[in-house]
Amino acid sequence: MRERSSVSELANSLRGELNRYSPGGKLPSSRELVERFKVSPVTVSRAVGQLVAEGLVFTRPGAGAFRAEARTAAPAPGDTSWQEVSLSGDGGPEAVPRTVDASDVLVTLAAPPPGVIEFNGGYLHHGLQPERALAAALARAGRRPGAWSRPPTDGLPELRAWFAREIGSPVTASDVLITAGGQSALTTALRALAPPGAPVLVESPTYTGMLAAARATGLRPVPVPVDADGVRPELLEDAFRATGARVFVCQPLFQNPTGAVLAPGRRERVVRAARQAGAFVVEDDFARRLVHADAGPLPEPLASRDPDGVVVHVCSLTKVTSPSLRVGALAARGPVMERLRALQVVDSFFVPRPLQEAALELVGSPAWERHLRSVAGELAGRRTAMTAAVRAQLPELVLPHVPSGGVTLWLRLPGPAAGESALVSAALRAGVAVAPGRPYHCAEPPAGHIRLSFAGVSGPAEIAEGVRRLRKAVDGLGVAADNLPG
Repeated sequence: MRERSSVSELANSLRGELNRYSPGGKLPSSRELVERFKVSPVTVSRAVGQLVAEGLVFTRPGAGAFRAEARTAAPAPGDTSWQEVSLSGDGGPEAVPRTVDASDVLVTLAAPPPGVIEFNGGYLHHGLQPERALAAALARAGRRPGAWSRPPTDGLPELRAWFAREIGSPVTASDVLITAGGQSALTTALRALAPPGAPVLVESPTYTGMLAAARATGLRPVPVPVDADGVRPELLEDAFRATGARVFVCQPLFQNPTGAVLAPGRRERVVRAARQAGAFVVEDDFARRLVHADAGPLPEPLASRDPDGVVVHVCSLTKVTSPSLRVGALAARGPVMERLRALQVVDSFFVPRPLQEAALELVGSPAWERHLRSVAGELAGRRTAMTAAVRAQLPELVLPHVPSGGVTLWLRLPGPAAGESALVSAALRAGVAVAPGRPYHCAEPPAGHIRLSFAGVSGPAEIAEGVRRLRKAVDGLGVAADNLPG
């Protein structure tokens, strides 16, 4: 029996027996529980610890475990309706309206119901995560001197230096802040660079989490279209002139959701357009470590070719490791760094030191490069499998670009944009979760889309089954091959 299952089963058994003891009554000793349930002392310790965490049991060092006092019933809920008035007022008629809405983000964070294939996730399947390497890194980190002491607010110097080397010259360790993942870094950058009510230029389509963060900050996202070569620079220049925006947020490498890579001829032009407008480029380099094995050499980050401090660079270790290793970095040069640093301190003080120490242990170990090579090969295989399955079984869905990095395919529907909602619902009924395309646009979408992720599945067999279910969903709508319902 797996240790985790043993702990859960023993905790359930003990929980069911608690009524035999009066409050303060002593439970059997660890030795008695080991002999009675045929489990290890570690299992007993963890099961008792689980009951302590639930408030059902308390322990006394050297004396054993005892039943806790019965908890009083929760008070009746009060009247919270006043909050509707308070929150909707938001400071009066002159205040900037904010939209604090996480629903589009939760589409990729919520676990699907049992039996549903996850084509809507954004994190690696647990079989691709470096769980053993992470456990070893965390164990070594816990033994480091001062591992639980307060870290510098900017982050551990060694970790900042590692991120700076990864980004490339002219970025140095002093230009880097350690953040609690990429989402936190994006939110900090948006708040630092633009006042509430200001326009912010974004790629269209673009990452839903960034749009949610911008709206929650009171910013007004303005779309700039993307094609197979990334954002269109002539439209970006027009948007800067028309809006007076001072921030452009982009993903130049394996853009989410399209997978596009900003073409070499556009990269300098994008930075130059921002510089001429007196604006910043927020470079979300989230997918650099999600490159596929057949991708070839990658372009350098925009920040590595930016002597004037136009680019604020965001990156993270989370996507390629585990959702819970929330360690990322913000890199910027010039006076803006002081504002970024101040906001980071106000919001969170600092990233927990044990996480930073574990990240350092991980990226400095031989397991790190092995993991990156393994992920690159596995993602290439999953992408190839999903591309072949979609083209064979869903020819009416258009795949304009096959990415060489990232974890998603962006499919255009043949009918009106309104048809994607019906397809997403039908797919879930058929047992496969896909992401609708509408949330990736900050204005009216030009067509209906769905986003399919191959990150959260176990492998090609599950991909094939998921596409088969998606085919069933399309057929169940009574859809002609050239038209989805609008």
